[in-house]
Parts: sequence; C-alpha cells; structure tokens
Amino acid sequence: MYKLLVVDDEPAVRLGLRNYVDWGQFDIRFVGEADDGDTGLEAVERLMPDIVLTDVRMPNMDGITLSKEIRKRFPDTKIVFVSGHDDSDYLKSAMKVSAVDYILKPVNLQELRTVIARVVAELQEVQTERRMTQQMQAKLQESMPLLREKFLLSLILNGAPRGGRTQERLDFLGLGLPYNAAYWVIVVSVDRFADIVEKYTERDLQIFCYAIQNVCQEVVRQYLQGSVFEHRSGEFVGIVYADQGHACLTGAGQASAGSTPIGYDDPEELLFELASQLRDHLQRFLRISVTIGLGDRVSNLGELAGSYEQAREAAAGKWYLGQNQILTMDSLNLDKRETFDERSYRFDSAESGKLISILKGGEPRQLGLALDELFDRLARQRRGGLKYSRNVILQIVLLAGQLMLELNLADEELERRESWLWEELFKQETIAELRQLLETYLQEVCGRIGERRSGRASNIVERVRAIIERRYADNKLTVSEIGREVYLTDTYISLLFKQETGRTVNEWLTQYRMEKAKELLANPTYKLYDICYAVGYADPSYFSKLFKKVTGLTPSVYRETRHI
Repeated sequence: MYKLLVVDDEPAVRLGLRNYVDWGQFDIRFVGEADDGDTGLEAVERLMPDIVLTDVRMPNMDGITLSKEIRKRFPDTKIVFVSGHDDSDYLKSAMKVSAVDYILKPVNLQELRTVIARVVAELQEVQTERRMTQQMQAKLQESMPLLREKFLLSLILNGAPRGGRTQERLDFLGLGLPYNAAYWVIVVSVDRFADIVEKYTERDLQIFCYAIQNVCQEVVRQYLQGSVFEHRSGEFVGIVYADQGHACLTGAGQASAGSTPIGYDDPEELLFELASQLRDHLQRFLRISVTIGLGDRVSNLGELAGSYEQAREAAAGKWYLGQNQILTMDSLNLDKRETFDERSYRFDSAESGKLISILKGGEPRQLGLALDELFDRLARQRRGGLKYSRNVILQIVLLAGQLMLELNLADEELERRESWLWEELFKQETIAELRQLLETYLQEVCGRIGERRSGRASNIVERVRAIIERRYADNKLTVSEIGREVYLTDTYISLLFKQETGRTVNEWLTQYRMEKAKELLANPTYKLYDICYAVGYADPSYFSKLFKKVTGLTPSVYRETRHI
C-alpha cells in the first residue's frame, strides 16, 4: 500500500483531502499532514511517503522549495501541486522539480482521481522495474560461477587482449587475475573416466566432478594462485600464476609474504610440486588416478591459449607413455617445431593379410611377434594416434570375426566376447591397454583355430579332467591354475571345455568333488568337516549348501539314507 502526505496551510483543504477522498480504492493510505513546507519536510523524513500533495504558496517554506528538497533527498517520491493560483511561473517551477501534475483549487474530485490514478500507475511501474532489476541481479549472482567458467574458457582458447575491457571483466567476475604475471596452464585428465561415468548416477557424477574441482582448487591455493574449472568430460583445467609480489611458501606449504620458498629455487619447481600434490591428493581422497599435463610458462593472459594447447597435448601423451604421470612437452620427447606426418604409418591390406595368415595358421608365438611390430608402429603415430589405433583394432576384430565365420568356428560365446571387446575398446586410454585387449581376443581366436587344425581339443579336455582328478582336494584350484598347467589362457580353456563337454570347468570340478564326497560319506567314521576338507572346500557350511544343491540332500541326510 502506498503512503500519502498532504502539505497545505489551509485546514479546510487538509480536512477535505483527508476525509472526502476514498484513498483505499487506489491502494493508498493517508499517513499524515503538515501546514507548512518546513513541517512538511520533517514529516517526509519521518513518514517516507510515496506521494506528496502540496500547496505551492505557504508562509515559511513554499511548495517549490519543499519539492526541491524532497527531490534532492528522496528522488523516487511523487509530487503533485495543489494551488489556488493559475500562474504560469508556478507551473514552470513545478515542471523544473519534475512534479507529476498541477491541480487548481478548488479541487475537482474527478480530476484528482485521474491524477492520482496516473501517479499510482507510475509507482507500480517503478516497483515492477525495481523488482525485475532485483530478480535479474539475483539471477546474475547465481550464474556468476558459470560466467567465470565461460570467461576462463575463453582465456585458454583465445587468450585475452590487453586493455580496459579485459580488466573490467576480471573485476566484475571477481577473478583477481593480473594481466601480466608468470602464468602456466595445467590440464588434469582423469584416467579411465568412462568407468567412473558408468559407476555413478548423473547427480552423483556431478557431485564427484565438483569434488575433483574443489580438491584441485585447494591444492592450487596452497602453492600458487589461480582458478580451476571443468572443461571437457574428465578434463579439469587450472590457470595458475605467480606474480612478482607472490607470497611464497615456506617449508610444508605455509605462506610467508616476501620470503623465498624453502627447497624451491623458482616458481617452476613450485609448479611441479603443485602437480605432484594434485595427483597425490586426488588418489588419497577420491581414489582416482590422473594424468597431469603442464604447459610452458607465459608472461600474460593473452598468451594462455598456447600454454593450454601444450598442457592438453602433454596430458594426451598418456596414450603411449602411460597413465598417472606428470607430463610436459619435453616428456613427449618431441621438438615443439616438429611437423607431424599423418601418413607416416597406415595399416594396409598387406599387413591385414599377414595377420590373417598367422591366425589361420594358429600360431600364438607368431601372433605375438606380429602384434609387437604393429603396436610399435602405432606408438610412433603420436598426434591422433589413439583414435587411429582404435580404428586399426576395429578393422582387425572385423577381419578375425569374418575368418571365424568362414571356418565355421563362430558361436554365441565368441560373439558375446566380440561385443564386449567393442564396448571396452572405447574406454581404453593407453596403447598398452589396447594391446592387451586385442591380444587376449586374438589369442583366443588363434587358439581355437589351432586346436581345430591339430585335432587336439579332446586331448586338452582330457588333460583338464586329469588335473581335476589329481588336484580336486586342493581348495586353491582354479581355472587359471589349470590354464597355467596346460599353457593356455583361462578364458580359452573355459570356451574349449564347454564346447567339448557341454559343461564349464567349474561345473565339472564341482560334480567330481561331490562324487568323491558321496564315496566318503559311505564311511561313517569320517566326520562331515573332514569330508569337506578332503574334497577341496574350506568352509563346511558352504560345502553342505553346495552338496544339497547338487544332490537335493544335505550330507547328513544323504548319509542316513545310505544306511537305511
């Protein structure tokens, strides 16, 4: 509700305006009156009215002087003059003090209502604009982190021109980055981020990423100055600097203004310590491995884009240098002026034909040598090498799958294995992981073909059975242990055994142990726990549950039924 003050030296006018106008219909409350300009000004200061109806001519302070004082102190207050003098000079004075209107006495109520309605409309418009401004300011404040991140992103992609506009944006965003300083860009790349994405819901993933950024920011504050933000999925970027008046660190990271950091000759050493602590903190607190790329030192914000490109390329070098490292351009063992020949190596039909010939021959050793040669060449494809290597592996998997179809060796298990490989392929981030993924699959293919050609599949199955019969009492016997004895991978052993017998190795082992347990249960002198240990189980309770699952009876009930 708006507040109204009337200032007039005539009591009858004040009485009429107070009692004979329905102010409530305009959402106005009559809050007070004054008989002169000086008392009116005191009332304005005390009551803070939204509208002042004032006479023009009054004994001590006239309405024009009062209006000037109101306008000076309370510029949003609306002023309407009420006067019995139709004088052009007064009208001009009223316009000069931005009065809303000028009403002549005697007051016409209809004219007064029209004027007041217009004044209220203006007040409502001002109120709406003020509310919108407040809302926009609140939204602006809420979006400030996003605006900061957007500006920081523009710095690493395009740099920043020198000038007042850049400084104005820095001040507005509260970033506190000096234009000239010793700057570095660091890129923190989360290793195997695809696995993390699969593990969390979207909400939990956002919280996790915020935690990564928070840890990085805290470590940066301990060693240098700057800001950290998330750029791409699994990539966090830090713009760090040491200005000439930098408060160096002493000992174990305590700030000492103007001192020289103990154990560090220059900020470059401090940068490497910062990166090392970043890696260690993320491992300790969030249980993640990261690869950190460091860009070269630059002297101002305008040169940050170059430092970022170096840091990002260095971090990308993990695909052939390995994960969980701190890398620089020097780590890549490359001349920064070197131009890369993207045609330096291409996997062509001759190489694919050679690989298929090895697979057809079922020669695991030759396959290993061929893969050594292939991945050695792929590792030299430094720029864009990860993407190209994935493409090469996709080609090889397709060729191997086609070969298995031609030889009538494909089955559902192999198809599932191939589908799994396709999914895993795009999660791998290093050449070593790609090599292991491909080699495991191709060795299975090679082994299948070799066994088919040599007719040794049944012999392998017999050897597995013999190992089970000899070592069934060993509770540490696993498929991997059996595979080592016959010099084949546990995956291939499982596939081959299932193909030949219709049962898995573990199912065969369990069945054999249960048959031995039945034989021992026939002798009442043996305790149940002795039988459990004798057939390769360390937990009698687990043995009983498994025995009942296989036979339908518990060991004790089975023993009783044998003696009835």
